[in-house]
Amino acid sequence: MFHKPFEVYLLCLLLLLLSLSAFYGGGALILKPDGSLLQMEPWLNEIPFPNYLIPGIILFVMNGLLPLLALIGLLFRPKWEILNRLNVYNNCHWAWTFSLYSGIICIAWIIAQQFLTQYFIAQPIVALAGLLIIVFSLMPRLMKHYQMA
Repeated sequence: MFHKPFEVYLLCLLLLLLSLSAFYGGGALILKPDGSLLQMEPWLNEIPFPNYLIPGIILFVMNGLLPLLALIGLLFRPKWEILNRLNVYNNCHWAWTFSLYSGIICIAWIIAQQFLTQYFIAQPIVALAGLLIIVFSLMPRLMKHYQMA
């Protein structure tokens, strides 16, 4: 097993928190597409969907499963060729790239929310998490640790 820089664990913590919050929010929207589990019923008139099912699925997959895959990859470095095909940085392990994707997607999700829904306190917190995921992913020691030989 490789010795990991401390920044890896901080990045993994952020990815875990993002993933858990997306599983909670996305899962609630999938289970009750009217938004009632999250008290979001009044916002249905503001989004371009008849209910929250599609946004819930997108949230669950893109901000839940993707960061979880990145987390597993960062910790264990599995050689999953199918995920490596989605890696635009051939000189780095796919998990590093997926952590970067996770931060970018997280911020894009919050920007879309800002345009489509009302402001709520979790938005800047989640945006900050996305920004920190990008910052930690781009730290030189962390990038070097996940470079492929």
